[in-house]
Amino acid sequence: MKTLNTFQKYFVEEFYDDYREGLISRRAFIRRLVFITGSMAAAAATMSALGCAPAEVPDPTEPVPPPEPTATTAPAAPAATSEPAAGSVQGGAVPDAKSPLSVPEGDPAVNASDITLDSQGAQITGYLAQPAAAGTYAAVLVCHENRGLTPHIRDVARRFAKAGYVALALDLLSREGGTATLDRDQIPGLLTDAGPERHVGDFTTAFAHLQGLEGVDGQRIGMTGFCFGGGITWRCATALPDLKAAVPFYGPAPELEEVPNIKAAVLGVYAEQDERINAGIEPLQQALVEAGVTHEIKIYPGVNHAFHNDTGERYDETQATQAWNDMLAWFETHLRQV
Repeated sequence: MKTLNTFQKYFVEEFYDDYREGLISRRAFIRRLVFITGSMAAAAATMSALGCAPAEVPDPTEPVPPPEPTATTAPAAPAATSEPAAGSVQGGAVPDAKSPLSVPEGDPAVNASDITLDSQGAQITGYLAQPAAAGTYAAVLVCHENRGLTPHIRDVARRFAKAGYVALALDLLSREGGTATLDRDQIPGLLTDAGPERHVGDFTTAFAHLQGLEGVDGQRIGMTGFCFGGGITWRCATALPDLKAAVPFYGPAPELEEVPNIKAAVLGVYAEQDERINAGIEPLQQALVEAGVTHEIKIYPGVNHAFHNDTGERYDETQATQAWNDMLAWFETHLRQV
Protein backbone atom coordinates (compact mmCIF):
# COMPACT_ATOMS: atom_id res chain seq x y z
CA MET A 1 0.00 0.00 0.00
CA LYS A 2 1.43 3.37 -0.98
CA THR A 3 2.19 5.97 1.66
CA LEU A 4 -0.56 8.57 1.80
CA ASN A 5 0.21 12.27 1.99
CA THR A 6 -1.49 14.57 4.50
CA PHE A 7 -4.54 15.35 2.41
CA GLN A 8 -4.94 11.79 1.11
CA LYS A 9 -4.90 10.50 4.68
CA TYR A 10 -7.35 13.25 5.68
CA PHE A 11 -9.80 12.26 2.93
CA VAL A 12 -9.48 8.52 3.54
CA GLU A 13 -10.24 8.94 7.25
CA GLU A 14 -13.08 11.37 6.54
CA PHE A 15 -14.76 9.01 4.09
CA TYR A 16 -14.27 6.09 6.47
CA ASP A 17 -16.14 8.07 9.13
CA ASP A 18 -18.85 8.95 6.61
CA TYR A 19 -19.18 5.30 5.61
CA ARG A 20 -19.40 4.13 9.22
CA GLU A 21 -22.11 6.72 9.93
CA GLY A 22 -24.11 5.69 6.88
CA LEU A 23 -23.62 9.02 5.09
CA ILE A 24 -22.11 7.33 2.03
CA SER A 25 -22.53 3.84 0.63
CA ARG A 26 -19.90 1.11 0.48
CA ARG A 27 -19.77 1.61 -3.29
CA ALA A 28 -19.07 5.34 -2.96
CA PHE A 29 -16.47 4.65 -0.26
CA ILE A 30 -14.65 2.14 -2.45
CA ARG A 31 -14.75 4.40 -5.50
CA ARG A 32 -13.34 7.36 -3.60
CA LEU A 33 -10.54 5.24 -2.15
CA VAL A 34 -9.68 3.94 -5.62
CA PHE A 35 -9.39 7.46 -7.01
CA ILE A 36 -7.29 8.57 -4.02
CA THR A 37 -4.98 5.54 -3.73
CA GLY A 38 -4.72 4.74 -7.44
CA SER A 39 -6.03 1.18 -7.70
CA MET A 40 -8.57 -1.31 -6.42
CA ALA A 41 -5.77 -3.28 -4.76
CA ALA A 42 -4.59 -0.19 -2.88
CA ALA A 43 -8.15 0.68 -1.92
CA ALA A 44 -8.71 -2.83 -0.56
CA ALA A 45 -5.48 -2.68 1.44
CA THR A 46 -6.47 0.73 2.81
CA MET A 47 -9.88 -0.56 3.90
CA SER A 48 -8.24 -3.48 5.70
CA ALA A 49 -5.80 -1.13 7.43
CA LEU A 50 -8.71 1.06 8.55
CA GLY A 51 -10.31 -1.94 10.27
CA CYS A 52 -13.04 -2.85 7.80
CA ALA A 53 -14.40 -6.37 8.17
CA PRO A 54 -13.20 -8.89 5.55
CA ALA A 55 -16.68 -9.02 4.04
CA GLU A 56 -16.54 -5.25 3.44
CA VAL A 57 -13.20 -5.29 1.65
CA PRO A 58 -13.44 -5.79 -2.13
CA ASP A 59 -11.39 -8.35 -4.02
CA PRO A 60 -8.32 -6.47 -5.31
CA THR A 61 -8.97 -7.86 -8.80
CA GLU A 62 -12.53 -6.55 -9.00
CA PRO A 63 -13.26 -3.76 -11.48
CA VAL A 64 -14.01 -0.32 -10.08
CA PRO A 65 -17.76 -0.17 -9.41
CA PRO A 66 -19.77 2.31 -11.47
CA PRO A 67 -21.09 5.49 -9.87
CA GLU A 68 -24.44 5.37 -8.16
CA PRO A 69 -27.34 6.63 -10.28
CA THR A 70 -29.44 9.40 -8.79
CA ALA A 71 -32.70 11.03 -9.73
CA THR A 72 -30.97 14.39 -10.09
CA THR A 73 -28.29 13.27 -12.52
CA ALA A 74 -28.63 15.09 -15.84
CA PRO A 75 -28.53 12.83 -18.92
CA ALA A 76 -25.33 14.35 -20.31
CA ALA A 77 -23.49 14.68 -17.01
CA PRO A 78 -21.44 12.10 -15.07
CA ALA A 79 -23.43 10.26 -12.45
CA ALA A 80 -23.25 11.46 -8.87
CA THR A 81 -23.79 10.08 -5.40
CA SER A 82 -26.66 10.79 -3.07
CA GLU A 83 -24.73 13.72 -1.59
CA PRO A 84 -25.40 17.31 -2.73
CA ALA A 85 -24.47 17.58 -6.40
CA ALA A 86 -21.35 19.30 -7.66
CA GLY A 87 -21.49 22.18 -10.10
CA SER A 88 -23.61 25.26 -10.23
CA VAL A 89 -27.15 26.46 -10.76
CA GLN A 90 -28.25 29.18 -13.12
CA GLY A 91 -30.51 31.10 -10.80
CA GLY A 92 -32.86 31.13 -7.84
CA ALA A 93 -32.60 29.30 -4.55
CA VAL A 94 -29.66 27.05 -3.74
CA PRO A 95 -30.54 23.33 -4.02
CA ASP A 96 -31.02 21.72 -0.59
CA ALA A 97 -30.06 24.92 1.26
CA LYS A 98 -31.45 25.02 4.80
CA SER A 99 -29.66 28.03 6.26
CA PRO A 100 -31.61 31.22 6.97
CA LEU A 101 -28.46 33.00 5.78
CA SER A 102 -28.68 31.57 2.25
CA VAL A 103 -28.57 34.20 -0.51
CA PRO A 104 -30.18 33.08 -3.79
CA GLU A 105 -28.75 33.94 -7.17
CA GLY A 106 -30.29 37.11 -8.46
CA ASP A 107 -30.45 38.84 -5.08
CA PRO A 108 -30.52 42.56 -5.97
CA ALA A 109 -27.98 43.41 -3.26
CA VAL A 110 -25.33 41.22 -4.92
CA ASN A 111 -23.53 41.25 -8.26
CA ALA A 112 -22.05 37.82 -8.99
CA SER A 113 -20.48 36.16 -12.01
CA ASP A 114 -18.00 33.52 -13.11
CA ILE A 115 -14.53 34.79 -13.93
CA THR A 116 -11.41 33.36 -15.55
CA LEU A 117 -7.84 33.93 -14.36
CA ASP A 118 -4.43 32.97 -15.73
CA SER A 119 -2.63 30.99 -13.04
CA GLN A 120 0.61 29.01 -13.18
CA GLY A 121 0.42 28.55 -16.94
CA ALA A 122 -3.25 27.56 -17.03
CA GLN A 123 -6.66 29.18 -17.07
CA ILE A 124 -8.70 28.72 -13.91
CA THR A 125 -12.23 29.76 -13.11
CA GLY A 126 -13.82 31.27 -10.05
CA TYR A 127 -17.00 32.83 -8.78
CA LEU A 128 -16.85 36.52 -7.85
CA ALA A 129 -19.57 38.04 -5.66
CA GLN A 130 -19.66 41.76 -4.87
CA PRO A 131 -22.01 44.15 -3.11
CA ALA A 132 -24.22 45.84 -5.69
CA ALA A 133 -23.77 49.21 -4.01
CA ALA A 134 -20.79 51.22 -5.21
CA GLY A 135 -17.91 51.43 -2.79
CA THR A 136 -14.52 50.07 -1.78
CA TYR A 137 -14.71 46.87 0.24
CA ALA A 138 -12.53 44.40 2.08
CA ALA A 139 -12.35 41.04 0.31
CA VAL A 140 -12.43 37.36 1.25
CA LEU A 141 -11.03 34.39 -0.65
CA VAL A 142 -13.17 31.26 -0.27
CA CYS A 143 -11.85 27.70 -0.61
CA HIS A 144 -14.32 24.91 -1.27
CA GLU A 145 -14.64 21.50 0.37
CA ASN A 146 -13.73 18.14 -1.15
CA ARG A 147 -16.79 18.44 -3.42
CA GLY A 148 -15.40 21.29 -5.51
CA LEU A 149 -17.07 24.59 -6.35
CA THR A 150 -20.65 23.63 -5.54
CA PRO A 151 -23.81 25.75 -5.40
CA HIS A 152 -23.32 25.86 -1.63
CA ILE A 153 -19.89 27.49 -1.91
CA ARG A 154 -21.24 29.98 -4.43
CA ASP A 155 -23.94 30.73 -1.89
CA VAL A 156 -21.26 31.33 0.76
CA ALA A 157 -19.60 33.84 -1.57
CA ARG A 158 -22.91 35.66 -2.01
CA ARG A 159 -23.43 35.68 1.77
CA PHE A 160 -20.15 37.55 2.09
CA ALA A 161 -21.22 40.02 -0.58
CA LYS A 162 -24.50 40.56 1.24
CA ALA A 163 -22.46 41.26 4.39
CA GLY A 164 -20.41 43.91 2.60
CA TYR A 165 -17.37 42.02 1.30
CA VAL A 166 -16.09 41.14 -2.14
CA ALA A 167 -15.73 37.35 -2.22
CA LEU A 168 -13.87 35.15 -4.70
CA ALA A 169 -14.32 31.37 -4.63
CA LEU A 170 -12.01 29.41 -6.93
CA ASP A 171 -12.72 26.14 -8.69
CA LEU A 172 -9.53 24.22 -7.89
CA LEU A 173 -10.59 21.61 -10.44
CA SER A 174 -10.51 24.05 -13.36
CA ARG A 175 -7.63 22.25 -15.09
CA GLU A 176 -9.52 18.96 -14.86
CA GLY A 177 -12.53 20.46 -16.66
CA GLY A 178 -14.28 22.08 -13.71
CA THR A 179 -16.36 20.73 -10.86
CA ALA A 180 -19.61 20.54 -12.83
CA THR A 181 -18.12 18.13 -15.39
CA LEU A 182 -16.66 15.63 -12.93
CA ASP A 183 -17.69 12.41 -11.24
CA ARG A 184 -18.35 13.26 -7.58
CA ASP A 185 -16.32 10.30 -6.34
CA GLN A 186 -13.33 11.29 -8.48
CA ILE A 187 -13.04 14.83 -7.11
CA PRO A 188 -11.13 14.13 -3.85
CA GLY A 189 -8.51 12.10 -5.71
CA LEU A 190 -8.04 14.85 -8.28
CA LEU A 191 -7.61 17.42 -5.51
CA THR A 192 -4.97 15.35 -3.72
CA ASP A 193 -3.18 14.43 -6.96
CA ALA A 194 -2.84 18.14 -7.77
CA GLY A 195 -1.16 18.76 -4.42
CA PRO A 196 -1.56 21.65 -1.98
CA GLU A 197 1.22 23.63 -3.64
CA ARG A 198 -0.86 24.03 -6.81
CA HIS A 199 -3.89 25.09 -4.82
CA VAL A 200 -1.90 27.63 -2.80
CA GLY A 201 -0.45 28.93 -6.07
CA ASP A 202 -3.93 29.44 -7.50
CA PHE A 203 -5.03 31.34 -4.41
CA THR A 204 -1.88 33.44 -4.66
CA THR A 205 -3.07 34.38 -8.16
CA ALA A 206 -6.56 35.11 -6.84
CA PHE A 207 -5.10 37.24 -4.05
CA ALA A 208 -3.21 39.35 -6.59
CA HIS A 209 -6.34 39.65 -8.72
CA LEU A 210 -8.31 41.01 -5.78
CA GLN A 211 -5.53 43.46 -4.94
CA GLY A 212 -5.91 45.02 -8.38
CA LEU A 213 -9.69 44.81 -8.64
CA GLU A 214 -11.71 48.02 -8.67
CA GLY A 215 -13.89 48.24 -5.59
CA VAL A 216 -11.49 46.20 -3.41
CA ASP A 217 -9.26 47.59 -0.70
CA GLY A 218 -6.12 45.65 -1.59
CA GLN A 219 -4.75 46.03 1.93
CA ARG A 220 -7.73 44.23 3.46
CA ILE A 221 -7.95 40.70 2.10
CA GLY A 222 -8.81 37.63 4.17
CA MET A 223 -9.60 33.99 3.52
CA THR A 224 -11.83 31.18 4.69
CA GLY A 225 -12.32 27.57 3.68
CA PHE A 226 -14.22 24.50 4.80
CA CYS A 227 -12.98 20.94 5.50
CA PHE A 228 -10.36 20.41 2.75
CA GLY A 229 -10.65 24.14 2.14
CA GLY A 230 -9.86 24.78 5.79
CA GLY A 231 -6.58 22.96 5.30
CA ILE A 232 -5.79 24.99 2.20
CA THR A 233 -6.67 28.17 4.12
CA TRP A 234 -4.11 27.25 6.79
CA ARG A 235 -1.49 26.69 4.09
CA CYS A 236 -2.30 29.95 2.33
CA ALA A 237 -1.91 31.72 5.67
CA THR A 238 1.66 30.38 5.86
CA ALA A 239 2.39 31.43 2.27
CA LEU A 240 0.70 34.85 1.89
CA PRO A 241 2.35 37.39 4.19
CA ASP A 242 -0.11 40.13 3.19
CA LEU A 243 -3.18 38.08 4.12
CA LYS A 244 -4.76 40.01 6.99
CA ALA A 245 -7.16 37.46 8.49
CA ALA A 246 -8.11 33.82 8.03
CA VAL A 247 -10.90 31.59 9.29
CA PRO A 248 -10.27 27.90 8.51
CA PHE A 249 -13.17 25.58 9.30
CA TYR A 250 -12.11 22.15 10.68
CA GLY A 251 -9.38 21.41 8.15
CA PRO A 252 -6.05 19.61 8.49
CA ALA A 253 -3.43 21.71 10.26
CA PRO A 254 -0.48 23.19 8.39
CA GLU A 255 3.04 21.89 8.81
CA LEU A 256 3.95 23.14 12.28
CA GLU A 257 7.35 24.39 11.16
CA GLU A 258 5.51 26.74 8.76
CA VAL A 259 3.35 28.33 11.48
CA PRO A 260 5.88 31.12 12.24
CA ASN A 261 5.28 32.37 8.68
CA ILE A 262 1.65 33.23 9.48
CA LYS A 263 1.03 36.98 9.62
CA ALA A 264 -2.77 36.82 9.44
CA ALA A 265 -5.00 36.84 12.50
CA VAL A 266 -6.51 33.34 12.54
CA LEU A 267 -9.81 32.10 13.96
CA GLY A 268 -9.87 28.29 13.90
CA VAL A 269 -13.37 26.81 13.80
CA TYR A 270 -13.78 23.25 15.12
CA ALA A 271 -16.60 20.86 16.02
CA GLU A 272 -16.78 19.23 19.44
CA GLN A 273 -17.51 15.76 18.05
CA ASP A 274 -14.83 15.92 15.31
CA GLU A 275 -12.28 13.86 17.23
CA ARG A 276 -10.19 13.09 14.14
CA ILE A 277 -9.43 16.75 13.43
CA ASN A 278 -9.46 17.91 17.04
CA ALA A 279 -6.54 15.62 17.84
CA GLY A 280 -4.31 18.14 16.06
CA ILE A 281 -5.52 21.24 17.89
CA GLU A 282 -3.17 21.12 20.90
CA PRO A 283 0.14 20.99 18.98
CA LEU A 284 -1.16 23.55 16.49
CA GLN A 285 -2.20 25.95 19.23
CA GLN A 286 1.15 25.55 20.95
CA ALA A 287 2.90 26.41 17.68
CA LEU A 288 0.66 29.46 17.21
CA VAL A 289 1.42 30.69 20.72
CA GLU A 290 5.16 30.17 20.33
CA ALA A 291 5.11 32.02 17.00
CA GLY A 292 3.15 34.93 18.43
CA VAL A 293 0.33 34.53 15.91
CA THR A 294 -2.87 36.40 16.76
CA HIS A 295 -5.39 33.59 16.99
CA GLU A 296 -8.40 32.05 18.63
CA ILE A 297 -9.44 28.40 18.56
CA LYS A 298 -13.18 27.97 18.99
CA ILE A 299 -14.84 24.57 19.43
CA TYR A 300 -18.59 24.51 18.80
CA PRO A 301 -20.58 22.21 21.12
CA GLY A 302 -22.70 19.25 20.10
CA VAL A 303 -21.74 19.19 16.43
CA ASN A 304 -19.53 17.18 14.11
CA HIS A 305 -17.33 17.79 11.10
CA ALA A 306 -18.97 19.81 8.30
CA PHE A 307 -21.66 21.27 10.55
CA HIS A 308 -21.61 24.56 8.61
CA ASN A 309 -22.70 23.10 5.26
CA ASP A 310 -26.47 23.53 5.18
CA THR A 311 -26.82 21.14 2.24
CA GLY A 312 -25.28 18.27 4.22
CA GLU A 313 -26.61 15.85 6.81
CA ARG A 314 -24.41 17.14 9.66
CA TYR A 315 -25.67 20.72 9.35
CA ASP A 316 -26.63 22.37 12.62
CA GLU A 317 -28.44 25.67 12.17
CA THR A 318 -27.69 27.06 15.62
CA GLN A 319 -23.96 26.40 15.62
CA ALA A 320 -23.50 27.13 11.91
CA THR A 321 -25.17 30.51 12.33
CA GLN A 322 -23.05 31.21 15.40
CA ALA A 323 -19.86 30.25 13.56
CA TRP A 324 -20.81 32.47 10.62
CA ASN A 325 -21.45 35.42 12.92
CA ASP A 326 -18.20 34.76 14.78
CA MET A 327 -16.36 34.76 11.45
CA LEU A 328 -17.93 38.06 10.43
CA ALA A 329 -16.97 39.54 13.81
CA TRP A 330 -13.40 38.29 13.35
CA PHE A 331 -13.18 39.83 9.89
CA GLU A 332 -14.72 43.06 11.19
CA THR A 333 -11.98 43.34 13.81
CA HIS A 334 -8.98 41.98 11.92
CA LEU A 335 -9.84 42.86 8.32
CA ARG A 336 -12.09 45.90 8.11
CA GLN A 337 -10.73 47.79 11.11
CA VAL A 338 -6.99 47.21 10.63
